[in-house]
Amino acid sequence: MRGPHNIWRLIRTGATFERTGAMGVALDAVDAPGNVRVAARVLGWPFRWLGYKGDPSLPPVTRAITALGPAYIKFGQILSTRPDVVGVELADQLSYLQDKLPPFPTDQAKAMIEADLGLPLDQMFSEFSEPVAAASIAQVHRARRADTGQEVAVKVLRPNIGTAFSRDIDAFHFGADMIEAISPATRRLRPRDVVSHFEGVVNGELDLRLEAASASLFAENTKDDARFQVPKPHWELTSRRVLTSDWAEGISLGDVAAIRAAGHDTSALAERILQLFLSHALRDGFFHGDMHQGNLKVAPNGDLIAYDFGIMGEIDEYTRRVYAEILMGFIRRDYDALARVHFEAGYVPRDRDPAAFARALRAVGEPIFGADATRISMANLLGYLFEVTERFGMQTRTELILLQRTMVVVEGVARSLDPNLNIWNAARPVVEDYIKANLGPRAMVRDSKQILMTLQRAMPLMPRLIDDALWRARQQADAPQRQSLRKFSWRSAAIGAGTTALLSVVLVLLA
Repeated sequence: MRGPHNIWRLIRTGATFERTGAMGVALDAVDAPGNVRVAARVLGWPFRWLGYKGDPSLPPVTRAITALGPAYIKFGQILSTRPDVVGVELADQLSYLQDKLPPFPTDQAKAMIEADLGLPLDQMFSEFSEPVAAASIAQVHRARRADTGQEVAVKVLRPNIGTAFSRDIDAFHFGADMIEAISPATRRLRPRDVVSHFEGVVNGELDLRLEAASASLFAENTKDDARFQVPKPHWELTSRRVLTSDWAEGISLGDVAAIRAAGHDTSALAERILQLFLSHALRDGFFHGDMHQGNLKVAPNGDLIAYDFGIMGEIDEYTRRVYAEILMGFIRRDYDALARVHFEAGYVPRDRDPAAFARALRAVGEPIFGADATRISMANLLGYLFEVTERFGMQTRTELILLQRTMVVVEGVARSLDPNLNIWNAARPVVEDYIKANLGPRAMVRDSKQILMTLQRAMPLMPRLIDDALWRARQQADAPQRQSLRKFSWRSAAIGAGTTALLSVVLVLLA
């Protein structure tokens, strides 16, 4: 319940941010207005002594978030998907936030597994390790199936984590309401929407069956991708609180020295990571939304392994085409076409000057393309692009937020493997292949067939819809409106004639 009792939680949060030195950093990151800064200081400074100390070795914001507990850690991860809110630099820092929390007892994990799956543990697993990783929502154990001998990873939710998250999310909602009430100017950043997005992600992660479904779909979509592996879920050993999947053996992408020592080509890996991400986003419209080093490994044979599918991104076909055209506009340095795409997609209000917007986009792209490969940065590009689109009245595009953030993270991972990677050269073939397949003549024919098939399915409904429309019009019409009704009837007749003609075309094409 979003009541005044949440004020105490906000005071404790503000006090921790003050004590760790994170308050100023966070306020600067979102360019908070003066009244919000004053309110934050009032909630934090007088009660500074109540705040958690945190780990002094961590950066201020990361230090505060980790000190406040699992819900705040997860919220920090989600905020890393909002560079438009917290800035690219802080988003990059938060995207590498590690969930290194104390594990809960193994005996408790075993009891939860037995309760959920309805069998004694030794009938399911012949081996079961202590926790090998402990995160904000769950921890992972290495195990071996008793029936097949296959090595697996068993992920178990933290006990009572749902209740703990609900309590903190309630406080987050209360805080967002206060921020918007105190400063209407902050509504452009949509703090309520940010919290709602966070709540949706967390609710999805609190049911491990949903993560198993994401892993299953992702594995199906990518089964033909060369040198790429996705650990598959074991449905018979999966429940709401337990997820069993293939064990992924490999070197973490965070250990570049070990990857090189094992003889892997880091330059090829860097290029493959970027191209795989773009393929998944553009080809499938379903991509891994948390592709940092902690969720990627290199198998002994050189394959790239992705795991942890709690955060997945999904974009529709239309948005994929717009995104591809935006990328290609920058790759080709065609700023007039790039501006046109923004206007046609409705990303920029039509009352703005397209020529001025094209010049602003040129100011974004040219400095980056004029730099050498080590300085060509997607992160910088997106940072400048946010500034330009905001100046021209572009509202936050929620369907692109996770896509943009993941692109920044993927670039960071690729750069860690090959600092000299040319991002645009690596991206170009994937984007061009997508555009050829989806924006050329063949795509137009395919789209036309889909439209006609949709019309064919709707034909049986047309007479009733037209009759209903005529009946409503007659019911509402009085004497002075008879003339307009006759006009409506002629329009209806024209619509009927057009529908009949379309039906004829459909029948010819499908014959």
